[in-house]
Amino acid sequence: MGLKEELLLALLPTLTILVVLSLVEVLGGQRLLFASLASSAFLIYLDPQHGTNRIRTLLGAHLGSACVGVLMDFFLGAGYPAAGAAMAISIIMMITLDIVHPPAISTTLGFAFRSGEQENFDLFLLAVLIVAILVLLQRAVLYILGHLTQGHEPPQAGPA
Repeated sequence: MGLKEELLLALLPTLTILVVLSLVEVLGGQRLLFASLASSAFLIYLDPQHGTNRIRTLLGAHLGSACVGVLMDFFLGAGYPAAGAAMAISIIMMITLDIVHPPAISTTLGFAFRSGEQENFDLFLLAVLIVAILVLLQRAVLYILGHLTQGHEPPQAGPA
């Protein structure tokens, strides 16, 4: 792809994360909890069709890891023991369920290290759904770019 197409592909993840961060600012206060979604957005830009970036994988890994982080915080209290247990359980869960998405490890740590009494699970769910929509948009853009550039490619030489 040329520079123009690369920039077009990068535009959607950037705008999506800016929308998510705006929602976080308006509705919540823990910005770092959502940093893992920025990593997800970049992975989606980098290779939207990779198995790591499937909607099932993205949703399952982030939501499962968030639940694990919340549970470990509940049972062990916010801190390093909860974070260590949450990280190990999340890795095992992702491998076992075939939903490996590395940024979800940051998600589980964010919930296990929870700071303050503010609950952000609902807001995080909304943000993950927005990023899942990003996957669909990126695939649509790739499809459109593929069809637009298809007619502009030089014809392939046949066998001699």
